[in-house]
Amino acid sequence: MPLVAIQPSYGNPIARRHWRDTLDQEVPFGSEEYAATLSGEQRDALLRIHPTESARFWGATSVQDKNMARLRMGDVVLFTGQNLVRGIGEVGLTFRNAEFADAMWTPDPDKGSWRNVYSLLSFRHTEIPYSEIWDLPSFNAGDNFMGLRVLEGDKADEILQGLGIGTVTEARRKLARDAEVANAIATGTRVVPVEGVHTSTAAYRRDEREIQVLRAEALLVNEYKATLTGVEVTRLRTPSGITDLHVTGPDGTEVIEAKSSGDHIHVRAALAQLLDYAPHSPLPADRLSALFPVRPAAKDITLLHRYGIDCLYRLTPHTFERIVAPDEARMYMRKIWAGVGIS
Repeated sequence: MPLVAIQPSYGNPIARRHWRDTLDQEVPFGSEEYAATLSGEQRDALLRIHPTESARFWGATSVQDKNMARLRMGDVVLFTGQNLVRGIGEVGLTFRNAEFADAMWTPDPDKGSWRNVYSLLSFRHTEIPYSEIWDLPSFNAGDNFMGLRVLEGDKADEILQGLGIGTVTEARRKLARDAEVANAIATGTRVVPVEGVHTSTAAYRRDEREIQVLRAEALLVNEYKATLTGVEVTRLRTPSGITDLHVTGPDGTEVIEAKSSGDHIHVRAALAQLLDYAPHSPLPADRLSALFPVRPAAKDITLLHRYGIDCLYRLTPHTFERIVAPDEARMYMRKIWAGVGIS
């Protein structure tokens, strides 16, 4: 699982100048100005993953040596400032080189060179409010993410799931896994365990460089959440993942899963996730609901209703319609949702 670094990067004039120079644009590290500052090993490693001889870069001073030593290719960085996640990047090559760093950024008068350097395999500008992170189970409202913070384990996973982040490295890993399994089956050989599949170190194509940040579901959830009154609305972390919404009120407890499309594959995914999350609700779920931006096809609504799951969809801006599952289906399924009698 990738680590996630939360990197303040826009809160003062110096940081904004660094942003303009090495995030808003790529640095031509193959040019004479920069190439002379790189060791042969560093230049070769950069060329392997950035064959165009240019890349975006960020860095940190020696104060962050320990944190920076933890980052590896494929880890994720949230670049923050002024109450927003302003950009999301995927770590490429990490290395320590004060001369190269000083060619890009003027050393800090107190802390010195930004010598802990990393390139970015992919980068995307965003405007995600901190409140979307605060809504996640392991984070606190009002946290302004001062100072570099490196997250691992559940906290890192919450960020990746909660903000809908998918890395180029992870996509490549999945493709590599698919290719290995297909080849093993075709040749009649043993399938290699998943831990035996290693990420390719081949050059990244330019069209691979934008990290995926899926915003449709988050925006849909926020719009629906704004329509709720008189209830407690949270996100619940379960062993199976993070719910989009966990609602508790006078009518009981409801688990809601949102999808960016109402087509069949998304309906099936919502169904599977709801059934996976439901047994982990602190209070037995009284209702499971799948939330979509449009009304799904009749056959897909019937599929949800078969398992006692309501269908919620966006009718007009800020207005949602609920198609309620039959009471008998819901009552029958509630024991199954709760895992009652299932060992």
